[in-house]
Amino acid sequence: MNLSQTRILITGAYGMLASDVIAALREGGATDMVLTDRDDLDILDADAVTLAVADRDVIINCAAFTAVDAAEEQEDLAYAVNATGPGILARAAAAAGARMVHISTDYVFAGDAGAPYPEDAPMDPASAYGRTKAAGEVEVRESGADALILRTAWLYGRGGPCFPKTMVKVGRERGALAVVDDQMGQPTWTRDVAAFMLRLLEGDAPAGTYHATSAGQCSWYDFAKEIVASAGLGDIVSRTDSSAYQRPAPRPAWSVLGHAANEALGIEGIGDWRERWAVAADEVLDGV
Repeated sequence: MNLSQTRILITGAYGMLASDVIAALREGGATDMVLTDRDDLDILDADAVTLAVADRDVIINCAAFTAVDAAEEQEDLAYAVNATGPGILARAAAAAGARMVHISTDYVFAGDAGAPYPEDAPMDPASAYGRTKAAGEVEVRESGADALILRTAWLYGRGGPCFPKTMVKVGRERGALAVVDDQMGQPTWTRDVAAFMLRLLEGDAPAGTYHATSAGQCSWYDFAKEIVASAGLGDIVSRTDSSAYQRPAPRPAWSVLGHAANEALGIEGIGDWRERWAVAADEVLDGV
């Protein structure tokens, strides 16, 4: 795919991930991009979506209901945004002959594995948010669209609130941090997700599910240690476990995703989480 000749529509265009996707597309030569949020395009309005998609070659859906705890009380709304809307977008993309990229999450899994989840592992979400995102994947797959589903996790970036910024702010205020060490995952920079997405598009990767997360694995405690070191805050992080933080929605204890799908195609994945954080830290923490 030649991005300079590709007409692109991006939904949820003003979020943390989308901001880096847009920057990466521009760096890759894309010039014809329509950027929308919910005030510009209601993805639940099939007629409006059909019109918006009609002259586009690629639809990138970054729109999502991501308030994990709120979804427990507002599952119908989360379902509309995370499942119904993506289904409408995907069916419109199929009708227009457009390629679709849909962003999903590690929360579609139960979080009780002991090895990285392969792309074709059965979905078994434990939360309302996870159920709605899993339903969104089904809607996209069953639409007939030429779709790339990208699951990501533990996102951080310059363009929005995220774990590293919170750790630095709270660490400075309190002088100490207690962080869980019984949840494992892959901290992932939004800029790396965007670059991976471009490699899939430019490489004409076949429709399917891909895991857009860093390599390696760590606990939130491990990540917090790296963050405070980058911020020069000293040894202020102690271990705790999930029982100390009771929330409405359960958090996956295991959010480590495998990367066999892109590796089989020879498409480069994302590097080790610790190495990528070392590159990202100054940008992400700038101004915090």
